[in-house]
Amino acid sequence: MRLALTFAIVVALTSSALAESKQINLRTKQGVAKVGGEWRYSNVKLVEVPSTAPDKNPPTTYNYEPRASGADFDDSQWPVIDPTTLGKRRAGGLICFAWYRINLTIPEEAKGKKVFFQTTVDDYGEVWVDGKLPYTVGKTGEAIVSGFNTPNRLELKGAVPGKTYRIAVFGINGPISATPGNGIFLSETFLDLVE
Repeated sequence: MRLALTFAIVVALTSSALAESKQINLRTKQGVAKVGGEWRYSNVKLVEVPSTAPDKNPPTTYNYEPRASGADFDDSQWPVIDPTTLGKRRAGGLICFAWYRINLTIPEEAKGKKVFFQTTVDDYGEVWVDGKLPYTVGKTGEAIVSGFNTPNRLELKGAVPGKTYRIAVFGINGPISATPGNGIFLSETFLDLVE
């Protein structure tokens, strides 16, 4: 009896939560059209640079290119990718990184609601919004790497219909020390409109 009652409560709470939330799937053409966006993609390469160590030992270290997190970064030369292919593996496997970028405009149906951007990068992800990496120290599941295939979910602060956000998702293949042969892709990726 207790199990049946617990199950009924969970179902009721879940149904209530679903009724208060609407998702716009950004892995569909319809969803991307609804936010007036388009996905662009670029591979990332590691480059050798001078060391930042005070004693310059070692004399060199590594950085990456392109550094595409900025709101004003020009990705117009990157290929536009079909949103239905976000689940397609990209990048070279092993130790590899990638950028996915989209400018999205908040639709009218979001009026009066909180708006969350959520994606799950295979394997790790960081999400930049308007050139910032919003995160809270000690809190997981936001804009920075939270774990293997763990969703990144963050609120788009001040979201009102017509406002545009520049989202840059940095994909990381992992575990890095295990150098997997697979590539990088985005699984569930959507806007969540919450009452």
